[in-house]
Amino acid sequence: MVNLSTLEPLVSVEWLNNHLRDKNLLIFDASMNKVTSNDDEIENSQIPTAQYFDIKHVFSDTSAPFPSTVPSEQQFTREAQKLGVNTDSIIVVYDDKGVYSSARVWYLFKAFGFDNVVVLDGGLPEWKAAGYDVEEKKINAKPKGNFIATYSPEKFKFFDDILESSKNKNHLIIDARSENRFKGLAEEPREGLRSGSIPNSVNIPFSKLLENGICFKPKEVIKKEFEAINAKEQHLVFSCGSGITACILALGSELIGKHDISVYDGSWTEYGTLTTE
Repeated sequence: MVNLSTLEPLVSVEWLNNHLRDKNLLIFDASMNKVTSNDDEIENSQIPTAQYFDIKHVFSDTSAPFPSTVPSEQQFTREAQKLGVNTDSIIVVYDDKGVYSSARVWYLFKAFGFDNVVVLDGGLPEWKAAGYDVEEKKINAKPKGNFIATYSPEKFKFFDDILESSKNKNHLIIDARSENRFKGLAEEPREGLRSGSIPNSVNIPFSKLLENGICFKPKEVIKKEFEAINAKEQHLVFSCGSGITACILALGSELIGKHDISVYDGSWTEYGTLTTE
C-alpha cells in the first residue's frame, strides 16, 4: 500500500498514471462550476475508474443557510462509505479546472481524520495534456467501505470564531478572493451579498498560487506570497467566498510547511450576510 500521508499533498499526473492500477486506489472527481463563471458546460470525460465527489449536494449540510457547509461526522461517514472509502484506501482527488474544488475535498478528508489523500496537480487539464487515457463520464460503483469519520473541530472556524480571530494578533485571516472583491471594488457574484472584507484580514488571491489557474507554482513563489502579507508564526485562518478556494490557500500553506491553519467555513458569504460593516 502506498502511504500518501508521507508524501506532499500534491501528486503529478505522471505519478497517478504509474499508480492507476494500485490496489485500494480511489480517484474522486470533485469538479464543480465556479460561482464567478457563467460557463455551465460540463466536462464529459473523466480519469479511468473515477467517481464523482459531489461537494455541493452530498458532502455538505444542505439544510444550512450558507453553501458548502461542512457536514456532520455521520453524514461524511455514510457518504464516504458509499464511495468505497476504507481505512486503507489511497485517495487522489482532481477537478476539471486544474486545481479548484479538489482542494476542498482534500481538506475535508483531513478534517474528518483521513490522511491518505492527495490532490492531482493540474487536474483533468494536465492529465489530458499529458496524453493519458480518459473515459466517458460513468458511474464506477465500489463496494461499501469501512471508513469511520472522526471530526477535528480545530480544522474549521465559524462566525463567532472569526469575530474573535479578527481581534487576535496571534491569528491572521487570509482571504483567497480576487483583489477587487477583497477591496470591495467588485460586486459579489451572489445576488444580494454586500461587498467588502473581514476586518484586519489580508489578501492572497488563490490565483497567485497557480500557474494559469491549473498547476501550483514552485514552493519558493508560494513562500513569497505568504511573506508579502507578513505571515509569521500566527495561526492562519483562510477565507474566500464560500469555503472552496480558501482550501487552495490551505493546501499551499501545507506545501511550504505552515501547518497551524484552519478554514472559515462560511467565509464571506456568511460574514457579509451577518454583518453590516
